Amino acid sequence: MNQSLPKAKDAPAGARWTAERRTLVLILAVLALRFIFAATTGLGTDESYTVATSRVLTLSTFDHPPLAWWIAHFAAKFFGESALALRVPFVLLSGVTSFLMFVLTRRLFSAEAGFYAVLALALSPALCVADAVWILPDAPLLPAMLACAIFLARVFFDQDRTHAGRNWLLAGLFAGLAMLSKYHGVLLFGGAGLFVLLSPRQRFWLATPWPYLAGLVALAVFSPVLIWNAQHHWVSFLFQGARPGAPHLQLVAPLALIGLQSLILAPWIFFPLAALFLRALWRGPARERDFFLACLGALPIVLFTVVALWSSRRVLPHWAAPGYLMIFPLLGREIAARMQAGDLWPRRALAAASAFTLLAAGAVVALPHLPLKMLAGKRDPLIEMLGWDDFARALDSRGWRKDNMFVAATRWFEAGKLDVALHGNPPVLCLSDDPRGFGIIRDPYDFVGRDALIVGQNLSLAEARARFEKNFDAIEPLAPVEIMAGGAPAIVLDVYRATRFHDPAPEFSLTPPSLAKAPPRPQFKG
Repeated sequence: MNQSLPKAKDAPAGARWTAERRTLVLILAVLALRFIFAATTGLGTDESYTVATSRVLTLSTFDHPPLAWWIAHFAAKFFGESALALRVPFVLLSGVTSFLMFVLTRRLFSAEAGFYAVLALALSPALCVADAVWILPDAPLLPAMLACAIFLARVFFDQDRTHAGRNWLLAGLFAGLAMLSKYHGVLLFGGAGLFVLLSPRQRFWLATPWPYLAGLVALAVFSPVLIWNAQHHWVSFLFQGARPGAPHLQLVAPLALIGLQSLILAPWIFFPLAALFLRALWRGPARERDFFLACLGALPIVLFTVVALWSSRRVLPHWAAPGYLMIFPLLGREIAARMQAGDLWPRRALAAASAFTLLAAGAVVALPHLPLKMLAGKRDPLIEMLGWDDFARALDSRGWRKDNMFVAATRWFEAGKLDVALHGNPPVLCLSDDPRGFGIIRDPYDFVGRDALIVGQNLSLAEARARFEKNFDAIEPLAPVEIMAGGAPAIVLDVYRATRFHDPAPEFSLTPPSLAKAPPRPQFKG
């Protein structure tokens, strides 16, 4: 990239369309499109699971820290359980993310750079749609990270250090909120520590109490996760720590991961971000503001790429996205400088990327509603966003609903879909050795003696009896339920009536109270 570009200048005072005004219009326009997207698409698998496991308010959760679960819980209480109602706070948080991106970039570079950073962010699928509309932990994570970065920028780059202590503590507060959203948050504070260690002009902070007090503030905000995990045998930390699997060298995996990262962030966004990130690292502390952003993003970008090298399991490409978020101010500055230098290609590239993003979003909205048989079945690329409301209707129309019954799913992701369709009534248990959050929020011993409907995809009668006949008096088949899409069956759910639940397997629950109720396991002597 051309290193001789002049610094982008802001619009002159009194100009009608300042960068601030253009950014405000852009944020509002993108928010409107996100609300349309939120209202016209169904909940995905992870969203359904989050909503289902948020029905019971807990200090933390099995998979992640609890902030997204808390938001989903209260969204359902106050707004209802339609897809739009549940997504409202998450979409609004995406607006906060865009605003904070502008504030951070303006503070470090210029308002003009801030506008283009927000525009580039709006053209990145993972950060513009998945983390901006869907009910995921990243929705609160991203604004918390940016707010933390803003207060750290004040600490490191403000000439007047009168309020440096307060800014450290506020940085700690938002770092804690990032950690309360997703474990990625700790990597942000780690990146800040890396910057202080490697920047000679900032190293003096290590001899002051403020970084350590900020860490204590972050830890206090994060404390519900620690308390909950201590009560549940550190199950969440163990789950996340085991995700890479056993060490296994895979030389091609990092390259494949980078390729997937380029797709979810959009190649025209990802490769400039990667180039700017590497350039900032190469230049080091000599370009202190660039290096600051590179350090904040470095740990998730580098860590998950390295993990892919030796992981025996798949490393998901979106795990590194919060790291790339910190590089968008550099991209905004680069675009602004080139635009003011008179280059035509950035304008054309942004126009093409905007058109592609709008067309892709429109296709996602329209695809499930097209009456085409080719969209039904497993070939449907959006089948995970298909609601299972047809099962809820069948429960009533076929007379299956009974007092004191429950629905038994055989996989955690199917349990989420069923629970959302049923709005929690009747309750759903996940009778599996991998119940995830369902093993936390519902104790199977509370359901002993009740009848159930066992529901699953590709679940034969022989398999249902083999897996669950020890847990029920009898299991009998019922007519399967078809989940429709585009006028054709997309999913077939096999359904079985199960009589009188008893002897829950220990693996059905992850709660200490359930383990206390379970009969003692026999001890065998060799």
